[in-house]
Amino acid sequence: MSGIHGEKIKVSIFGESHGPAIGIVIDGLPAGMTINTAAILQEMKRRAPGQNLMSTPRKEKDEFIIQSGFFEGKTTGTPLCALIPNSDTRSGDYSLLKDVMRPGHADYSGRIKYHGFNDYRGGGHFSGRLTAPLVFVGALAKQILELQGIKVGGHIAEIYGIRDSLFNPLGENEEILNSLASKTMPVLDDEQGEKMQDMILKVREQADSVGGSIECIVQGLPAGIGSPFFDSVESRLAHALFSVPAVKGLEFGAGFALSSMLGSEANDSFYLEEGVVRTKTNNNGGILGGITNGMPVIFKVGIKPTPSIGKQQTTVNLAKVENTILQIAGRHDPCIVQRAVPVIEGVAAWIVLDMLLMSDTKLMVK
Repeated sequence: MSGIHGEKIKVSIFGESHGPAIGIVIDGLPAGMTINTAAILQEMKRRAPGQNLMSTPRKEKDEFIIQSGFFEGKTTGTPLCALIPNSDTRSGDYSLLKDVMRPGHADYSGRIKYHGFNDYRGGGHFSGRLTAPLVFVGALAKQILELQGIKVGGHIAEIYGIRDSLFNPLGENEEILNSLASKTMPVLDDEQGEKMQDMILKVREQADSVGGSIECIVQGLPAGIGSPFFDSVESRLAHALFSVPAVKGLEFGAGFALSSMLGSEANDSFYLEEGVVRTKTNNNGGILGGITNGMPVIFKVGIKPTPSIGKQQTTVNLAKVENTILQIAGRHDPCIVQRAVPVIEGVAAWIVLDMLLMSDTKLMVK
């Protein structure tokens, strides 16, 4: 297997859910960058478990230890390594799962792939715990992007049929984007957020789970970033976004709704505004021919329900080679969508920064 991705900003994530630590190695960060560690910690806290009844009771602070690539307050330009210790593990909760496969999890496919040598505790390397390093690299990338006037933001678009308002496709107010990051339920319409929260708590009482979708916007990107076909903006983002556990769908701009439009409705008409080329609509999500057109890049991801639920489910016991019934114990999220928002933002920020560097854009660093 390979845990490495990226062209200019190469990222390697490592560790298991119940190992001593998880972590990340980032190669390609520009030298001389001041790292705002408080801002990174705040991003990590947005994803961290155990903060309320809508997440798993497992309590991890998601504090990090920078091991290398950082000296006297600045990046050195050499690989930056950060460790995120695991402190609240209960591996005994998973002893049964060595042979009994959890529906919806990677237990079976992982066992086949790695011939039974995979760490099955808490999902091991397949666990959503491994999204914490992605938030770390995303937080760093956001700091660099903001110096270039590029802003990344996200919100919960839907949870189990309860829908939030959507971003303005022509560009969202930066104050609104900033406010989302401080919310337990990052939504534009707080009334809908309360309904979502009630739904999550309801399914928690029923020993079940729900999924939803997240909308993300990247604004301030110049036109001309990306390539046609295999290194298109959509291709690069899709590759990384589908690497986030539980992501099962992705659409850019109007997405699948474009298939039911006329060409005259779907096309984004151009016009000049103070000498700058813009479009009157943004159905294509800021991307044409795989290349940015200067409008905000907007996409939505679909997140499946947490597969660990307390209800009885049918499965198989591979040691006994027989059908069986499983009722999962342990600590699990009734919904992971609200915690996934900073993950999706982080992945988008990392890939956008990587693509900027591939285009030879000269970056400002503090």
